[in-house]
Amino acid sequence: MRKKVYGSDVSREQFERVRPLLEGVRRRTKPRTVDLYEVFCGVLYLLKSGCQWRLLPGEFPKWRTVHSYFQKWSEPGLDGISVLERALKNRLARTAPDRGGAPRPAS
Repeated sequence: MRKKVYGSDVSREQFERVRPLLEGVRRRTKPRTVDLYEVFCGVLYLLKSGCQWRLLPGEFPKWRTVHSYFQKWSEPGLDGISVLERALKNRLARTAPDRGGAPRPAS
């Protein structure tokens, strides 16, 4: 578990809402060895900061691992929308009241 908290991080509670979407992408060939929450936060950090993959802070899983999940999650589905896009929209729709806005339905 990381000691440093970044502005792009989500709470574990928020992550649990999108976990089923993210877990559904990977084929279950062997047990997962990384914390999916940490991988997701790594992807969010990269999207927010715009840094290069190799410059991902050491508190996150290895950059190659985060990149691998990012590639899988970014593949468009049959409807043209990626799992990552769904997860981000789902997370944003449910966090709208925290920002002082009106609640929006999750898509």
